[in-house]
Amino acid sequence: MHRTSQGDLWHWRQTAHQQAIAANIPPVEVDWLLQHLTGLDRLRLRLLSPGDPTVIDLKYSLYELDQRWHQRLNARTPVQYLVGATPWRRFMLKVSPAVLIPRPETESIIDLAIDAVQTHSELGYGHWADLGTGSGAIALGLADAFAEAMIHAVDYSPDALAIARFNAQQSGFSDRIRFYQGHWFEPLTQLQGHLRGMVSNPPYIPSDMVAKLQPEVADHEPALALDGGADGLDCIRYLVAEAPNYLVSGGVWLIEMMVGQAENVVNLLQSQGCYRDVHIYPDLAGVDRFALAYRV
Repeated sequence: MHRTSQGDLWHWRQTAHQQAIAANIPPVEVDWLLQHLTGLDRLRLRLLSPGDPTVIDLKYSLYELDQRWHQRLNARTPVQYLVGATPWRRFMLKVSPAVLIPRPETESIIDLAIDAVQTHSELGYGHWADLGTGSGAIALGLADAFAEAMIHAVDYSPDALAIARFNAQQSGFSDRIRFYQGHWFEPLTQLQGHLRGMVSNPPYIPSDMVAKLQPEVADHEPALALDGGADGLDCIRYLVAEAPNYLVSGGVWLIEMMVGQAENVVNLLQSQGCYRDVHIYPDLAGVDRFALAYRV
């Protein structure tokens, strides 16, 4: 533990807020960093006042706090990586540069899966797959939603799988999520013809766009989770082609995609000849973000 006065912490917070505004970073990230690295909640941060000599205990010194904050300012390191955690649905997930930071808009993919099961109740049990699980966010969301399902989570990165396993253990779902290291469906050959649902947030950024993304993404998030090939659809094409070998009749095919890809994804699904009831759904901003279909 480190000790500092409330007044000194107030001054640090005020300075950091000004620096955030000047760097076009949301000032709310200052408090996000403070909550995680000092152990203080939002109310105590609001009650800080200048000149208050009251000494408080912090998990990190002001010097260490300042070092982390300048990583955010100068290297544009995402604040989620600086604190090693991010909220997603009802979970607090561990994250690192080995995994893509789960976005709030991706939370809707779980709601779409839930809606599908409410319409087709037989899909709510049995086997589901989360392909390219990363931090394990989607696998956790599925396990939380479908108490009678076994979730099979696959990722090519051993480092990502280590984080996903940790998140499953911390969330109490280790007994209902099985993890596999490998390429998409390849570790799941024993499940051919048995999956009730396949959910994925695959890489979908065109290769020549990856380096042009904001530095928080391009310089820090794993390229393996971003680069979707020349047109961004390489992984989606594979999932369209391979999923019919694994899904039961009536099984759900559900993915996230990039803005502007909806028409191409619909065409891929329809031309495959193994899917019906193809639908496109928007994200929280109203952008076409998710594609859902059922195995014939």
